[in-house]
Amino acid sequence: MSGSPSSSSASEDEDEGIDSYRKGGYHAVRIGDSFSGGRYIAQRKLGWGEFSTVWLAYDTTSSEFVALKIQKSAPQFAQAALHEIEVLSAIADGDPSNSKYVVRLIDHFKHTGPNGQHPCMVLEFLGDSLLHLVKYNRYKGLELDKVREICKCILTGLDYLHRELGIIHTDLKLENVLLLSTINATKDPIRSGTTPILERPEGIPNGGATMNIIEKKLKQRARRAAARISGRRASMGGVGGGAKTNRNLDGVNFRCKVVDFGNACWADKQFAQEIQTRQYRSPEVILQSGYSFSADMWSFACIAFELATGEMMFTPKGGQGFSEDEDHLAMMMELLGKIPRKIANGGARSKDYFDRYGDLKRIRRLKYGSLEKLLIDKFRFSDNDALEFAKFLGPLLDFEPENRPTAQQCLQHPWLNIKSLNETEVKSESGMEKVNAGMRNLQMEAGK
Repeated sequence: MSGSPSSSSASEDEDEGIDSYRKGGYHAVRIGDSFSGGRYIAQRKLGWGEFSTVWLAYDTTSSEFVALKIQKSAPQFAQAALHEIEVLSAIADGDPSNSKYVVRLIDHFKHTGPNGQHPCMVLEFLGDSLLHLVKYNRYKGLELDKVREICKCILTGLDYLHRELGIIHTDLKLENVLLLSTINATKDPIRSGTTPILERPEGIPNGGATMNIIEKKLKQRARRAAARISGRRASMGGVGGGAKTNRNLDGVNFRCKVVDFGNACWADKQFAQEIQTRQYRSPEVILQSGYSFSADMWSFACIAFELATGEMMFTPKGGQGFSEDEDHLAMMMELLGKIPRKIANGGARSKDYFDRYGDLKRIRRLKYGSLEKLLIDKFRFSDNDALEFAKFLGPLLDFEPENRPTAQQCLQHPWLNIKSLNETEVKSESGMEKVNAGMRNLQMEAGK
């Protein structure tokens, strides 16, 4: 996880741990601490990542809430921060109107603390990640109109990054796309009308950050113990059983922004062969046959599928005699068809997985299906919805990277402008109700 400027980035099951609060590690932050000569005041922790912690802060100059990302102080983390600042600065400079659905860098500076000098980035405050949204929706899959709205935002951001700036994100996934505001309005400092904290509250000791982590760990253990007890009760037919009701997503703003550019690179200045989080990784990256903007488009297709179904498209696991990579390639072929031989044998790692005929060496029996069939059989899509969605996703999942459509081309795709049949039906039903009500009124008038 990356420590994106999200209101829900922190894992619900674990925290960053106190061991990393040492020389070269995290900076211990207390509520009310000030940064950059008093301009930014820490309000509460939003999340954390391997390299940084992220805090909600109040900008006393602009009178706005912002996300303050504080990097670990060791030299390798400082170097990573410099790279991210360089990428984010290019993004902000090219988008003065802040309309491209990519996170905005507001400021950056260095902060000296007991554990060293920490690079800091100030980013616009955003809401929950798409991962939080999918969890909140109980992994059920969103209505397709909501998926379209999210896809349009991501594609607008990718088109800007790819076509105008020449930047490959390299780590697109649900965690790295944030809604513009929180799902729960009370957690949004702007919508909830939160009064900013301008000085450190009394009674918080110097070890406040460390104490918070210890207290949180104890509370988590208590919650887990309670969950185990209630789980046992439910399995015995007691309280807690029954089907889950659908979550109400009315009032949620589905516009979103692409975030976390710690691993991003310029297309002509790549520095890593292995990119992308496992489930969103493209075949050319697994095979090490070179990558470009089209690798992001593969990840985008995986995100769109996950939003619409509530499940990841690919969840490979290593097994007896085969690796996670080989299982991943097998899953791709079962869903999308056989990988063309020139692609299968065209990478630096091809010989690890394929024989000279383009067949997998260790996984021989594949059960071929199709995207459309999967959407209908497993996820209960209507035939028409499955057909249209598969037409949109299919070209993005082409094994030949150069055949995949660009973000700009995807924005023109008819699927993004379809109105759901459900919505049309609801409108026509409400129209019929009005007609029927009108007829009843006329009959009543006539009968007077």
